[in-house]
Formats: sequence, structure tokens, C-alpha cells
Amino acid sequence: MEINIPKELAALQRMSVSQLRERYAEVFGEATATGNRTWLVRRIAWRIQANAEGDLSERARQRAAELARDADLRITAPRAKPAVLPMTRGGTRTGTLAQPKSDDRLPPPGTVLTRKYKGVSVQVKVLAQGFEYDGEVYGSLSAVAKAVTGSHCSGHFFFGLTEKGAKS
Repeated sequence: MEINIPKELAALQRMSVSQLRERYAEVFGEATATGNRTWLVRRIAWRIQANAEGDLSERARQRAAELARDADLRITAPRAKPAVLPMTRGGTRTGTLAQPKSDDRLPPPGTVLTRKYKGVSVQVKVLAQGFEYDGEVYGSLSAVAKAVTGSHCSGHFFFGLTEKGAKS
């Protein structure tokens, strides 16, 4: 029996996901749990075309296997991800790790940033590794700004270290 491939492919586009799952089971001989309509349509269309026009030739299969054997394999292991230390209440990490490069928008350690917020003067001391506010050390200016305001906002913007809308 001759299969009309364009007609079959057009019918796939009109099917619901559950109908596509049924068609997938018919064509592949096994069920699928996916609900990704696009993936189902593509896989079924590929299989219909492969069945009608023939799959890869034996020569093509051998060449693919040959290429897979000769593929460049990773010789060196991937770089290890840095360890993540648990957070303290103030937003700093416990333990010691090499610190990333400091942000060039920040003033040098020892500088005290001052800002008025709701009539109260907020003072934050820049430390070599963190920020001290109200007797507690925080890992970022944003953590300090959140402690002050109760909601997330950019610490650099809150303390006037960047202009509104400036790209960093």
C-alpha cells in the first residue's frame, strides 16, 4: 500500500496531543509519556517518512558508527564548580573561600555609605568581605537594602552607587 506522505503529515498537524500519543504508539510500537506536541509531530513525521522511503542505508549506518568511534572525546575533566557554603542569617557564607574580584563600583573597605530612608539615617560600612549594617555583616549591598526596606532592590542603586537605568 502506497502512503501519501504529505496527507499523513497534514493530518498530524490537526491531531490533539492524546491522538498524537496514540499515533506514536502505532508507528514506534511503544507508548510515550511526553505531552510536547511539537516533538511528537516531528518524531512521528520522521518515522512515517523513514518507513515510506526507507531508513538509512547500511553504508550510511556504518559511516555514522565510524564517525562516532572517531569523535573527539574529552581528554580533560570539566572544571570543578566552586563549593557553595551555607548562608548565615545576615546573608554571608560561613567558612572561607577565595573571594571573587571586587566590584569596581564599590568604594574601598572602611568607607561608610550613608543614606536617609524614611527619615532614618542608614549607615553601612564597606568591609573587605561584606558590608556591616546594624551590627551584622551582610554578603552584598542588596542584602543590606533588603534588610532596610523589607523588599528586594539593587543595593548599588539604593545607596547611590549607580544611576537609575545605568547599565552595569
